[in-house]
Amino acid sequence: MTTLADPVPGGRPGDVERATALSAELAGRGVHGVVLAQVDTAGIGRVKTVPAAKLAQAAAWGVGMSPVFDTFLADDSIVATDVLGSPDGDLRLYPDLDHLVVLAGQPGWAWAPVDRITQEGERHPGCGRTFLRRIVADAERRHGLTFKAAIEVEWAFGLGTAPRGVFEPAASGPAYGAIRQVELSDCTADLLAACAAQGVEVEQLHPEYAAGQFEISVGALDPVAAADRSVLVRQTVRAVAQRHGLRVSFSPAVLARGVGNGGHVHLSAWRDGANVHSGGQGRYGMTAEAESFAAGLLAHLPALTAVTAPSPASYLRLRPSQWAGVFTAWGRETREAAVRVVTGTRGLTDRAANLEVKPVDLAANPYLALGCLIAAGLDGITSSASLPEEITGDPVRLGTDLAQARGVRRLPVSLEEAVAEFRGDDLLRGALGPVLADAVTAVRQGEIAAVAGLDDEQVAAAYRWRY
Repeated sequence: MTTLADPVPGGRPGDVERATALSAELAGRGVHGVVLAQVDTAGIGRVKTVPAAKLAQAAAWGVGMSPVFDTFLADDSIVATDVLGSPDGDLRLYPDLDHLVVLAGQPGWAWAPVDRITQEGERHPGCGRTFLRRIVADAERRHGLTFKAAIEVEWAFGLGTAPRGVFEPAASGPAYGAIRQVELSDCTADLLAACAAQGVEVEQLHPEYAAGQFEISVGALDPVAAADRSVLVRQTVRAVAQRHGLRVSFSPAVLARGVGNGGHVHLSAWRDGANVHSGGQGRYGMTAEAESFAAGLLAHLPALTAVTAPSPASYLRLRPSQWAGVFTAWGRETREAAVRVVTGTRGLTDRAANLEVKPVDLAANPYLALGCLIAAGLDGITSSASLPEEITGDPVRLGTDLAQARGVRRLPVSLEEAVAEFRGDDLLRGALGPVLADAVTAVRQGEIAAVAGLDDEQVAAAYRWRY
């Protein structure tokens, strides 16, 4: 389990001693440096690194990093809010030693996620990981609920020999095909070995639909650890691929047309060790709380897309009839619904039942995405929201009148629309807090301005190798 205690100057109790011991252990394993990983508001992984011998110092006093990164765009330009975006100030990055791992795909390196606090020792209001820890702690305190989550990771393998900026698929076999699996057999076998060495529980690794596309599914953890794992898995995929002469793109739309890369979220709520999505009197065994949680997700989905689909490239992926979940609808095992109710196989339902949220991609900061999804679901529980009638098949076939009658809305078709919905959603903005909510808005507006006048092909190219 992830510690929910905030970092403090001088270190959390026992952290300095533990880090000292870890430094010696890392040295014995040939590890020279530690990657301190965070994800910015635009969804880009940013890092500082320290020598392994300095881990105890980092655990005690943190590592400096400017707060300006909260308003970086994907292209590394900077926007500003009333609070963030200036060259002034400093933050301290504190590694979470519970989640430090030796990187099997990057010999000589270890990796740890960080929380950020101010120089005065206060929570940094722009830290996504701290935000998610707060949401999880509040949910248990106020509602008696805990959560399990997992984030699917999809990417496209490209040839490392392709001209700069160009995507040439590294596999030519059919979608989900045995040919494609054989073509990249050595690389994917090394990926499985690296994940196992790092303690990442892999459920599946297989070819996907789009050109050169693969997906890895991992086991569920508490939400903070699940977000950490998503970041670690992507670091590992990229490192292993590079050692095989390949490039990878996690961009929502590697190409302007066709199926993009998703980051579907699987989420379940638990009370007193029991899964509330199973064993109830509601539809498909859901409890009343589970139905209201799903209803809360649906109600806030239009605004949520500003967090879960935060890039202009996201809206090249969010198109009907591509299993991206672009309508506010739910259904049992319905892959075109934005919220898919997964009941699990008979005999496993008490453990496996969960909700899959589909309009999520890997441009999203996973900490912000999970925190906002949980906040939306809890709002449904608080208001005892009613889950509407489920849909079957593709919602696009309902037609305008029937969709309207059943409360099925098309999700935003552009980042501009998503930002407008987000601005009007007091629940999500309140959950994030004013500093982080304003950073989300400013960064999204900056991304919109950055691609003004570009066509779809140019938008895809602009983000292809940023994620």
